[in-house]
Order: sequence, then C-alpha cells, then structure tokens
Amino acid sequence: MNRRVSIGITLMTLLAVVGCGDGYGDKQAAEEAEVAMTPAPLLDRELFFGDPEISGSQLSPDGKWMSFMKPYNGARNIWVKGADEPFDAAKPATADKRPVPGYFWSRDSKHLLYVQDKEGDENFHVWAVNPTAKVDADTGVPSARDLTPVDGVRAQILSVPKNAPGTMMVGLNDRDPSYHDIYRVDINTGERTLLRKNEEGVGFWVFDNMGELRLAYRPTPGGGAELLRVDMQGLHQLATSTYEEDMTPAGFHADGKQCYVQTNRGDVDLQQLMLMDIESGEFTLVEKDPDNEVDIAGAAFHPETDELLATFYVGDRMRVYPKTADAKKLWKSLEASLPDGEINVNSMSNDMSRILVSVSSDVDPGSVYLYSAKTGKSALQYRSRPDLPSENLAHMKPVSFQARDGMTIHGYLTLPRGVEHKNLPTVMYIHGGPWARDYWGYEPYCQFLANRGYAVMQVNYRSSTGYGKNYTNAGNREWGTGAMQHDVTDAVQWLIDEGYSDKDKVGIFGGSYGGYATLAGVTFTPDIYACGIPYVGPSNLLTLIESFPEYWKPFLEGSWYKKVGNPEVEGDKTELIARSPLFHCDQIKAPLLVVHGANDPRVKQHESDQIVVALRQKGKAVEYVVAPDEGHGFRAPNNRKALAVAMEKFLAKQLGGRYQEDVNAETQARLDEITVDVNSVELKADAGG
Repeated sequence: MNRRVSIGITLMTLLAVVGCGDGYGDKQAAEEAEVAMTPAPLLDRELFFGDPEISGSQLSPDGKWMSFMKPYNGARNIWVKGADEPFDAAKPATADKRPVPGYFWSRDSKHLLYVQDKEGDENFHVWAVNPTAKVDADTGVPSARDLTPVDGVRAQILSVPKNAPGTMMVGLNDRDPSYHDIYRVDINTGERTLLRKNEEGVGFWVFDNMGELRLAYRPTPGGGAELLRVDMQGLHQLATSTYEEDMTPAGFHADGKQCYVQTNRGDVDLQQLMLMDIESGEFTLVEKDPDNEVDIAGAAFHPETDELLATFYVGDRMRVYPKTADAKKLWKSLEASLPDGEINVNSMSNDMSRILVSVSSDVDPGSVYLYSAKTGKSALQYRSRPDLPSENLAHMKPVSFQARDGMTIHGYLTLPRGVEHKNLPTVMYIHGGPWARDYWGYEPYCQFLANRGYAVMQVNYRSSTGYGKNYTNAGNREWGTGAMQHDVTDAVQWLIDEGYSDKDKVGIFGGSYGGYATLAGVTFTPDIYACGIPYVGPSNLLTLIESFPEYWKPFLEGSWYKKVGNPEVEGDKTELIARSPLFHCDQIKAPLLVVHGANDPRVKQHESDQIVVALRQKGKAVEYVVAPDEGHGFRAPNNRKALAVAMEKFLAKQLGGRYQEDVNAETQARLDEITVDVNSVELKADAGG
C-alpha cells in the first residue's frame, strides 16, 4: 500500500459489506416527483449531533452475545446482552468518561477489546473487559484492564490469532517513537512479551490468519514501498510500488500460501484484487471492477474458513459481488428479508448462522436487523436515531461536472426539501484527507445544513481516492493555488450556472484538509465566498508538516514530501509558503468561524491560533471555538452540539439560512466555555515544531 498519512477525520471500521437493496431508487424518484413547495419543519439540532440511542452493534463470534454502544453516565460506552434477550436486559460493560471510539470481540467471545485515548491525543491504548465478570460497585461495570499501559505511546492491534484466542499481537512505539515493535499480549492477565524489535524500519507488519508473522511493509527511498516476506534469515523483498501506486494487503488466502492484495501497480489505473504468492512474489488477478469505473473498495471473507465471500466497489453508490454459490444465495436471501436501502453487514457469528445487518439511505442513518440463516428472516433490533423524521430530510444525489481543464470531477449534492431549487444559499462541504472521499448516504452535516435551507455540495476533488490512481495523482502538488482548489471553485461555478446557487451567498466549510481548503478558498479566491468555517484546518503548511507525530515520519516521503512538499527543500519551502493561507491572509474578505481541538496531534492548535491572531491584527472578522478535551475533530456530543449552535448562528448571519432560536441550557453553557475571545489568543514560540 502507498501508506499515505492523512490529516482527514477518520472512523474505525472493523467489518463492512455494503450493497443496494432493489427498488430504493424507484422510491426516491417517486418522492422527488411530488415536489411540495412547503419547507421541511425546522428540526432540533440535537437530533443530528446528540449520541444515537443505540449504535455500533456486534455479535460475539460464538453468536451468544450482542454488544452495542449506548450512553452510560453521559458518555458513549459498550453494553452487552444475550443475543436473544431484549435490549432492556442489557448491562453496561464499560464506564469511560470519554466516548469509546471502537471495539471488537476476542476470538473466544470472552472479552471485549476496545481502544481509548486521552482527550483526543490519539495515543490509543488497548483495553480488555470480560462482560460477565463481577461488577464493580463504584462504576457499575466489570473492571477493565489496560493491555498497553505506556503513556505517550500509540498502540496498534496487529493480529488476533485463531489458534490462540486468548492472545493478541500489538505494536508499540515505546522504544522508538517512529516505529512499532511487536508484542504478544495475554488478554486474561495483561502479560506483555516482546517478540520482535523493529530495527529494520518497517512501517507495519502483516500476520496470517493463524497469527504467524508473514509480511512486512517498508517505505523505500524515493517515496515508494516494498512488501517483504519475513523469514528466519530476515526480510526478503516480494514486490515494490512507487509513491503514486497502492499495494495494500487485504487478508490471507485459506491455504496460507497466498495473500490478497489490493493494488494498481504498473500499467493499471484502477485498483484490482490480486493474489500474491508468498514464496515467489508472483501476482495473479482475482478481480477488477466489472464496470471499469472505480477501485476495488474491499473484500469480505468467511470468519472460519477464510474463503472469499464477496467484493464491493463504490462509484456513485455501492455495488456488491458475491463470489460463491452460497454467498449469492445468502445475499439474495438478505435482500429479500430486508426493506429497501443500502445493506451493511455489521458482524456475524463464526458459523454465519446469525448476521447483524443495517439498512440505511441518504435520509435514514440506519436500522439494524438480526438475520437468521435457519429461517431466512430478519428481525428488527433497533433504529439508530428513531426520533429523526426521514420524511423531512433531503435527498443526496450524485453529480459530476467538467473542471476547467476538462477533467470530470465527481461529488454529491444535497438540496433542501420543500423549496424551489434555485438561487439557494450554499455551503461547500469539503472532505478531509485529502486522500479520502465522500460517499452517498446519511451525513449529519449535510442533513442539518439542508434543513436550515442550504444547498450542500460535497466535491471529490482530484486527490480523492477510489476513482483510480490517475484521479488521485492529478492532485499531486496542486494544493491551495492549484487544481485541487480549482475543482472546488469550479464546483461553485457549476452550481451557479445550473441555477442552484446564489452567487452572493456561498460559504465553505470543512475539516482537516477540508479546513485547509476552506482557508485556501477564502484566501486565494476571496470574491467567491461570503464566509468560511475552517475546522481543525492547517493555515501554514510549513508548521503543519514539521509538527507531525513521530510515527508518521517513515511515511512522509511517499506522501507529504512527494505530493505536497518538503519544508527542508528550498524550492519546496518557497512553494509551501505560496500555498499557505497564513502568509496571504491580507487577501481574506469573508468572516471566519475557526474551530479546533486543543489536543489535536495531526493539526496542532497552533495552526488555528496563527490565523486567528493574523486576522485579528489586520482587523478582519473572525470568531474562534476551541474544545479543550478534543483532538482532530469533536467526539463528545456536548461539543458537537455546541459547535452546531455556533455554526448555525454564524451561517444564518452570513448567508441568511434558518436558525433554531432556542438552545438547550447545557449546550449553551458548553458553547460559552469553548468560545475563545480572539483578543486573548497569544502565539507560543515553540508551538509549531
């Protein structure tokens, strides 16, 4: 894999197989044909940004237990119940004060394994809890064990072996902050044993299904990478890739002799699924996109036999291709037993007799069903946001347009419900990464903003992933003043030309790289935007790159240095300054609402402090929100809701959209706490490096 290091907001996905249920498009078309010129009612912002009542459900591998996320003592925690028990029989298994970002079951179904950091610093520790253990009287949950109790270190879960279900392989960068050594951890006792020091400069390690260390991925000079076989004698090179190519191990074949790899090495544009022989390094094609449109998005394997069950691709929407007769039969049965929408397989028992699936759409964040292979029927378990009225939400439609150089750019447009789709106030919502992409489906900011009367445009600008390496690499060295930003600008012009948008009421908002694109938009094209909301966005590319975490540095040559620039190279440094909004902020005309998390390890708070001070000194309009207990994006619901209030009020003032006047007292109090007086902001001399 081209191990690109992204500043984008990321989510932990443990298992996902997604597809489209038949008939959903017809239903949407019928709804759109009945255009009612009555605006949708103003929906409470809490419906969009509060924690869902229940989410993140999983089955234990033995199929006996169901776990899920639900607030406990004010934070999102893990709960457990018997798979056949009602939800009111569930009991909390964790009592963390900060929302749990992700978890999964141990192979033997005895422990829940989850990760947690300290207020957004991304130095994740791995924790284990036995949900059937004695409950602590003070916390109301069983005691959890920190399996990686080393401060200032980021743990990586490398393997949960089938043949040793009570153990796991973990990477820790405690010895060298740039590289992760391999430890075997006993889940029951927490005993940690060093298996291998990473003294070879390996970026990450790959284990087979039995927990044997088989492969290593290592960056090479020039920004490329190599896949190596791990032998008793050392490391043996099997394959190489350039910085413009991808080479991602996707799982071991059942025979243990071959590894599935998603790659576009050589004279190939779209990523394909291939099998690599571990002895010879020879590649054999398994599958490429039947429609020849996009990269392979992923593959699903049988939890016991490791047989390839399905592949999937994401163009405008998701497409699923079952690979065996049994998988085709199962997929057909799932579709028949579920309502229309996109089907996501959340988890399954090892014998696949029980499968947890969710069904969602652009106007529905999802309902979860338990499918029984024995009966072929699916039973509704819960709706993730039962109080959210889908009938009042806005549809998201895939769009494409021609950029100024003729390249076709893809994206998604969400238009407010019940109003004429002409001359609308508009928010350009720019995704992070930049090596990531937007997808069709329910998106809370899109729905929130559309409900307030805004057209919302998401642009998969060049550098976005999924559309082939030519599309992605067309964004190399094109930040800020180049084609990546031109794609966003051209999207605005397309919206105006199509009659959707009022040219005088266009705002721009985004997180991470999207925050940078927001600053670049109001700086380098100041006449286009009426306002901007940069969210955890960098303002100075020099200090951004210089302050990256140590464990990113082995990958920087193949990502940031080649694709953006290297501050240590004089020519690159000049270019980075030219593309940094901070050094050109005298050009900014639009008011800004700047947002940051104080503990962000990817984009330091200094990035926002710098632009706020510079704008203040120039007498320009700027507001500032900083959450002291957040990192690269707000995770806690109180901070998300407070931010929504600030955004809503700001956009209503600048663009004229609707605004919910009443504010929950706790939310207002939190907003008051995280709103910063811009006159109080001072720069620290060493904050950027």
